[in-house]
Amino acid sequence: MEHKHHGKSSAGYLDSEEILTELNLRGNETFMDLGCGDGYISLKAIKNYLPDGTVYAVDVYDGAIEALNALKEENNIENLIVIEADVTEGISDLKDCSIDVVLMVNVFHGFHDIEARNKVIKELSRLIKDDGRIAIMDFRPIEWSFGPPNEIKYSPKELEEIFSKHGLKKVHLNENMGQKSSQGNSHYLIIFEKE
Repeated sequence: MEHKHHGKSSAGYLDSEEILTELNLRGNETFMDLGCGDGYISLKAIKNYLPDGTVYAVDVYDGAIEALNALKEENNIENLIVIEADVTEGISDLKDCSIDVVLMVNVFHGFHDIEARNKVIKELSRLIKDDGRIAIMDFRPIEWSFGPPNEIKYSPKELEEIFSKHGLKKVHLNENMGQKSSQGNSHYLIIFEKE
């Protein structure tokens, strides 16, 4: 079963600067914000991190895509490419090995059906360059007043095991992302590369 967000934004409780700083972008990469929602991370990436890069903002929710396309036109943002697509069905607009960095924020926990999850990872592997990276930021499996139920959250160790079955190795993990509380942080960010 898939867990749908319908374009909800995490801008109210996640800091785009914190997320993008963690990625160590050079400024000229081809970057994908997969499950972009309202595009707050895509827009921050263009403004502060990728002056010479290209940003693909991808979401399955047509309302989010329409709003981002309108924003792109109003502000004449040339290096933002907005795509409506369901990653489980593939992103046919993009060629193999065309992306340097894929970022998924609060998205991956929605793929608990093994077949759908395998399709997503296979598509991400297809999209990233040989030296490309897949960054997953998601909720830690602890109780919070917001976010999905605990039973559908993945731990970093679970993700590492799942991605390794697809020839992707963990190269970075920060478990202290997002909101802070007495039981630790709300989020982690884990990065994978091709083996």
